[in-house]
Amino acid sequence: MQTVNTILKDIKEGNAKPIYFLMGEEPHYIDKISGWIEDNVLDESEKGFNQMVMYGRDTTIEDIIGAAKRYPMMSEKQVIIVKEAQDLSRTIEKLEPYAIQPQPTTVLVVCYKYKKLDKRKKLHKAIHKNGVIFESKKLYENEIPAWIARVLKSKNYHIEHKASQMLVEFLGTELSKISNELSKLMLILPENSTITDKHIEENIGISKDFNNFELRKAIGDKNVVKANRIINYFADNPKNNPIVVTLALIHSFFTQLLLFHGLKDKSKKGVAQSLRVSIYFVDDYFRAAKNYPMRKVAQIISYTREADVKSKGVGANNASHPEILKELLFKILH
Repeated sequence: MQTVNTILKDIKEGNAKPIYFLMGEEPHYIDKISGWIEDNVLDESEKGFNQMVMYGRDTTIEDIIGAAKRYPMMSEKQVIIVKEAQDLSRTIEKLEPYAIQPQPTTVLVVCYKYKKLDKRKKLHKAIHKNGVIFESKKLYENEIPAWIARVLKSKNYHIEHKASQMLVEFLGTELSKISNELSKLMLILPENSTITDKHIEENIGISKDFNNFELRKAIGDKNVVKANRIINYFADNPKNNPIVVTLALIHSFFTQLLLFHGLKDKSKKGVAQSLRVSIYFVDDYFRAAKNYPMRKVAQIISYTREADVKSKGVGANNASHPEILKELLFKILH
């Protein structure tokens, strides 16, 4: 399977393939490749007659094949980009005859987000032979900080581990969102800068002291004062700190801690791999394990489930979200 850089390098060198089938759970790279082709393969003077963007819900495979078979006008190539092609999943195999014998003067880009072709089917085999199949895989949460570091390094920037973790906690694992925020930071900061938690706080609006990352750390350390301060901050800023996110992260932390207690290999590398966390945060689990024995961890997981149900209005007795969080925190820390 080719990488993004390999695909774009080949196109830049004049080796564009007749079909690019971009599929998978992570839309960021699908958008990156299709966007680059849309912007760069043809000159502006050629695009008017020779570039077409189609959408899966508004077209058919027959329309796509018909457009792809046309010859370019006053240009060596024409570009056909099919966005949201996953809406054609029921009929996508009809593309197979064209994939067997594609028009060499056409660059057909199919953006098949959140789905994959069946490798056993003829269409996959035909595109693999005559074009490029790119699968954009979703990254695990623990892989995102390293991805952030790689992206920034390629642009001559660096980032502190806490700062990258704050981005993940706040933005989740959607690479497009994270990429947009990194672009904003790189516009503000000079090259060779190291992005810190302060930069994140000042430019993205995530508090460096009052966030889910710090809450999880405070809970793990059984720092009652700090944990309560953060919960009170969340209560005063509910829009930026939805309870569903906080509960999910607390539940995830203690689920990982339960797994930690059962690990045979408690080397730092072994823990990082088993829990799928960055090696820089493994010490947090060692400290938390001393504060929370396995039986208590199992109880806390049950408490978080109860809090989640209450946050949805079941058996909450009109308790507000801050009250539900404070009750959960008390049960965890005592």
